[in-house]
Formats: sequence, C-alpha cells, structure tokens
Amino acid sequence: MPKITVLPHEHLCPQGAEFDCRAGAPLCDQLRANGIAIEHACEKSCVCTTCHVLIRRGFSSLRPASDDEEDQLGKAWGLEATSRLSCQVRVAGTDLVVEIPRYTLNIVSEHR
Repeated sequence: MPKITVLPHEHLCPQGAEFDCRAGAPLCDQLRANGIAIEHACEKSCVCTTCHVLIRRGFSSLRPASDDEEDQLGKAWGLEATSRLSCQVRVAGTDLVVEIPRYTLNIVSEHR
C-alpha cells in the first residue's frame, strides 16, 4: 500500500501529513479524505489548476499527463517539471512526496 507524504503547507496542513492509500486512487480524493482541503474548483474535470501539486518523490511512477492536463498546467502558478493536477493523478504502487504550492489560481473565485 503506497504512502503519501504531504510537505507542510501554511494553511492546508501546517504540520504536514502522512497516510497510506490504495493504489489506483485519485490523489485529490486521497488528500481530501485525509483532512487536506485542497481546492478543486472544476469538480475534478481537468479544466482549472486549483488542485495543482508538485510531486517531489515518486513522479516517475505516475502515468504521463494527458494533453488536457498539460494544457491546464500551462496556466498554473509556480509550474515545475514535476507539476501535476491532483485530480488527474492516480496513485501507483510507489510512495509519493507531495508539495502543495503556496498559491493557486482559482478562476471561479477570482473573476467574479
């Protein structure tokens, strides 16, 4: 059973977090199920960047991002080579270390 380690984030998990999850589970769902209220403004339909994460360890175990995910990632704040949308990541059988960026772009709440 893979282990997810979430690095400390000032607002969402100041102490960081660590939990086991089942392989094949969506990362966004696993974060939320374990008390990390990561935003997902588009309800996990891959049309925003609010659930943007940085995979610090275990990135190579993940399936490559789809073209749709890549298109959205191009709009993410703080984009890095290991950036992914947590709604699109299916946890493989490998442990992951995840960092939630300090900022996120939420088109729903920022453009009213």
